Amino acid sequence: MTISTAPARAVIVDAVVARALLPAATAWAAALLATNVAAWSIALVGWGAAATALGLALALRRRTVLPRARSALPLLALCLSVLALVGTAVAVQAPQRQPGVLLDAAEHGRPVTLRGTVMSTPERQPSPFSLAGAGSEVRRVRFALRAESVQFGARPPEPLRGVPVQLFAELAADSAPPEIGSAVRATVRLQTNGSGEPSAFLTFATEPLVLEAPPPWYLAWAVALRSEFREAAARLPGDGGALLPGLAIGDTSAVSVGLDGAMTTSSLSHLTAVSGANCAVVVAAAILLGAALRLSMRLRVALSLVVLLGFVVVVTPEPSVLRAGLMAVIVLLGLASGRPGGGVPALGAAVVVLLSLDPWLAASYGFALSVLATVGLLLLTAPLAAVLGRWMPRGLALALAIPLAAQLACQPVLVLLSPTVSLLGVPANLLAGPAAPIATLLGLLACLLLPILPSLGFAVAQIAWLPAAFIAAVARTVAGMPGARAPWLDGLLGALLLAAATALALWLLLRRPARSRRGAAVLATAALLALAGAYGGMLLGTGVVRSLSRPADWQIALCDVGQGDAVLIRDGDQTALIDTGPEPAPLAGCLATLGVERIDLLVLTHYDLDHIGGLTALDGIVDTALVGPSSRPRDERLLAPLHDSGVPVQVAQRGQRGTLGGLRWRVLWPAETEGELSTGNPGSVVLETEGAGIRALFLADLGEESERALLALERPGPVDVVKVAHHGSSDQHGELYEQLAARVGLIGVGVDNGYGHPSAALLAMLRQSNTHGYRSDRNGLVLVAPTRDGSGALRVWTERAGK
Repeated sequence: MTISTAPARAVIVDAVVARALLPAATAWAAALLATNVAAWSIALVGWGAAATALGLALALRRRTVLPRARSALPLLALCLSVLALVGTAVAVQAPQRQPGVLLDAAEHGRPVTLRGTVMSTPERQPSPFSLAGAGSEVRRVRFALRAESVQFGARPPEPLRGVPVQLFAELAADSAPPEIGSAVRATVRLQTNGSGEPSAFLTFATEPLVLEAPPPWYLAWAVALRSEFREAAARLPGDGGALLPGLAIGDTSAVSVGLDGAMTTSSLSHLTAVSGANCAVVVAAAILLGAALRLSMRLRVALSLVVLLGFVVVVTPEPSVLRAGLMAVIVLLGLASGRPGGGVPALGAAVVVLLSLDPWLAASYGFALSVLATVGLLLLTAPLAAVLGRWMPRGLALALAIPLAAQLACQPVLVLLSPTVSLLGVPANLLAGPAAPIATLLGLLACLLLPILPSLGFAVAQIAWLPAAFIAAVARTVAGMPGARAPWLDGLLGALLLAAATALALWLLLRRPARSRRGAAVLATAALLALAGAYGGMLLGTGVVRSLSRPADWQIALCDVGQGDAVLIRDGDQTALIDTGPEPAPLAGCLATLGVERIDLLVLTHYDLDHIGGLTALDGIVDTALVGPSSRPRDERLLAPLHDSGVPVQVAQRGQRGTLGGLRWRVLWPAETEGELSTGNPGSVVLETEGAGIRALFLADLGEESERALLALERPGPVDVVKVAHHGSSDQHGELYEQLAARVGLIGVGVDNGYGHPSAALLAMLRQSNTHGYRSDRNGLVLVAPTRDGSGALRVWTERAGK
């Protein structure tokens, strides 16, 4: 008699997966819960429940009663212990993360001086700073800082226990961005972050950043390597040169907003920074090198650990790299001990360890996507390849299964970031995926060779440029195709719906056919069709119907250009544009969507990138330009495209008036020709328009001081629409919004912008003044039109429903 072992194997695999992932899932849930509620309560209940479960397991270990419950008790005790451990970690660390001295400074808006260590690669920020011209270095950066002391005025510094903050800082003239491990000093204003956020505070520097000490010796060698490789990559042309440092060493500082958007749209964003795949490639290369040198297994493991440590230092310890590195260490130690473990147990152990050390990682989207992608690759790749192998060659089936598994696992979380589903992500990954490890290994080799043999290192970098450029070309091409992404229900409900649909589809696809399960299959198919129908209806409602319902007589349009402003005003066949956003591509897309082919009046409120960076999208279509006062020669150079095209350019002054079709417009600000409130954000141009039943005020990037001065000079009175100042920052004057009493507030803001925009304080001001806020990050394109019946009411159309 023949006995099949397939079911037994399936049970064993399921048990291994459960033992590995249940503690990890418990740690994640505990971290999310404990960082938002009373952590000590969770810790005490967890320890008590864990002790009870362990006691029951010991008491029943030799009994025959309740065999299933008895076998489950050890796993239950482990999960409860993990719950208690993470709860204890939060309870101990929380007071250190948000000490009273910093909470008090944030509440009263007092500036403080922080000293600390740079913990992440500084990222360029589009606001608020000015450009020196095309290709110039951006002077404002954002990075994670571990604050180690705080100082109030001339008082002695007070020590802090490594408070994690996000620092937004202006760099001093001719200074380079600080490297990871550098000691810096900054005078800042504090904004308290949510209790569950990875950073305890958002801090905004009021003076240029001061570098106090370079990185320590054990990091300095990697700093030199990264710097030389960045400089070499900068000499390579186009998107390939910008993308190569991200593929090889995790440095995405050269990746433009447009390229980053294309990588995201085409579901290739995981390739722009180092992740677990890169760690796996490096470790595999080290193992193969050890085998070629005929080293013993233990020596191969030791070599791999040294290489892995060096790689993590070079690429910087981001959450995904930490997770991947720790998992690789666990697997390698298993190999060295002669008891190699599977990837799933290694992943589970890595997640538990990392969340026990830093429970606030649970709120990091990057960490979540890294873990989910790894789970998808470990659990879904082989089954999907087996199913696909029924209809195609095995090699092609495996190549298709890898990106499909990762995308299916990550998509529910990606929906929380952007309520869309990638329709071309799998073929894009199929095309670009094989090029990524080639670019990674060649890029790393070039990075190591450049200090020793510069010519050879640059030659290798040039070869690595080819796969990097190919990946960028795939991203640009796929992102430009119609239907690259389809809309989906946003928020938690959308994520749960997509997760349910994905799980059901996988169950139907991967289950073993059996006649006894036909009824269940029929029900599951019906449920899947119902989900598909619900999605189809939602797609129709959010896509076709919303497009058809777009008001043709719109007067004001808030374009979705990311973290920046671009607002269109129209009457009849004449159109004005206030600011351009940070990049030309999103602005060009907005103009094409609305059928705008001519700009009769262009208003550039000031010279920050997020208001003027998309200027090249307007080449040859602008009749007249009205610009804010400049404060330095480089501001004037930014207007060169307008001057070269022969566009008349006027500097805005308070009191200027004009018409746009039947609309009347007037400049209300800046009030001075010299002084602190005349240039930059405080002196940005404020425009008032009136006509066709709508009175509107566009506040550019004014802060509270400028808003107070504007209110004292103008008393603008009630309006129908207000373009909220400075993307909804907290630096606002509530009395101004109360007097405006606008029915509609337009907020140009980017998704996950890092500034905390729009701030809770601003949103409270809008609620206080009964103003309904519309945000480009959640609502997309927003159109405002008057009603046709002359009642004075407004019609507001949004590209997405928002939340």
